[in-house]
Amino acid sequence: MALTRLTNFNYQQALELYKAAGSAQRLYEHRSDIGEMIDNCTPRLVEALKDWSDAMKRAEFELKFMEEHQIRALTMMDDDYPQRLSECSDAPIVLYYKGNADLNQAKIVSIVGTRRITTYGQDLIRRFIAELKTYCPQVMIVSGLAYGVDINAHRQALENGYPTIGVLAHGLDQIYPYHHRDTAAKMLNQGGLLTEFMSQTNADKPNFVRRNRIVAGMADATILVESAEKGGGLITCEIAQSYNRAVFAFPGNVKAEFSMGCNNLIRDNGAGLICNAKDFVNAMGWQDEVRLQEALSNGIERNLFPDLTSEEQQIVNLLQEINDLQLNILSVKTGITIGQLTALLFQLEMKGIVKPLAGGMYHLLL
Repeated sequence: MALTRLTNFNYQQALELYKAAGSAQRLYEHRSDIGEMIDNCTPRLVEALKDWSDAMKRAEFELKFMEEHQIRALTMMDDDYPQRLSECSDAPIVLYYKGNADLNQAKIVSIVGTRRITTYGQDLIRRFIAELKTYCPQVMIVSGLAYGVDINAHRQALENGYPTIGVLAHGLDQIYPYHHRDTAAKMLNQGGLLTEFMSQTNADKPNFVRRNRIVAGMADATILVESAEKGGGLITCEIAQSYNRAVFAFPGNVKAEFSMGCNNLIRDNGAGLICNAKDFVNAMGWQDEVRLQEALSNGIERNLFPDLTSEEQQIVNLLQEINDLQLNILSVKTGITIGQLTALLFQLEMKGIVKPLAGGMYHLLL
């Protein structure tokens, strides 16, 4: 917390220092000789990192606020920190979180767009999330709790039983917009609220752009529903592209103001065109889950001696040693990327060998 303030909220700089030193604690311990420990540290930064007193007092104040309101601080050293986000070059070194959702679920989708949503956009979101639920029952929906597309995405996620995360542009001592406080309260029991900002931080304009990188970075894909020729949703899509994440957009009438951003993005090959959830599932290669749901509905007959690939066997061997592991822990211990691991785990589910549990855990059935 203190390091973020000392670097004047330059998140990329804070992350570089954090990684170079190995921890914020080590930076604090070497505050008097930081220039000798880290190469290319500017004289101004060296001077700024010498005195931590005010920043530490502010951090202590925040810790008390968090204890009173059941808020968790997540750093990159925590298993619960969004692992997809940690891969980004400007990821926050600390996040503040209140909720019950696993931020490392196997499938996470961000839905963004204009604050001035039309009936067309509302219908798109309603149909898309309802259809997606039939194909992929375990998906988390992320957005920014703003007017328009954001709040519609959150509400439809809640309606369909999906966990949903609202990424805020301010501290957790307030809800902006105020009119969304009832939805935000429901999300705490079916998802959560996430921010990189301490309490007493207002929803200033620059904070929304910073917030957008978290919306993009913690998801597998970002979907633009409606957007004018310029807008925050387009910025989020651009950030997602820079992170090499999948980006999709719904097309609209060529004369419609709030379809121009989507149409232009598709035209310029900045987003894949989707018309429904099936298009999205196919584009993401998530058909395995569709087949799994069909198999579950028909009943899976577990083969006691299934043929396993070497990688599947590696996962089984690990779960035999330590059962009930989270996806990100499995990835670290096996050395298999989360994307590839997700596909392998689905294959093992279809063979009746593993079972997903709450909190992103996987249980060995054999």
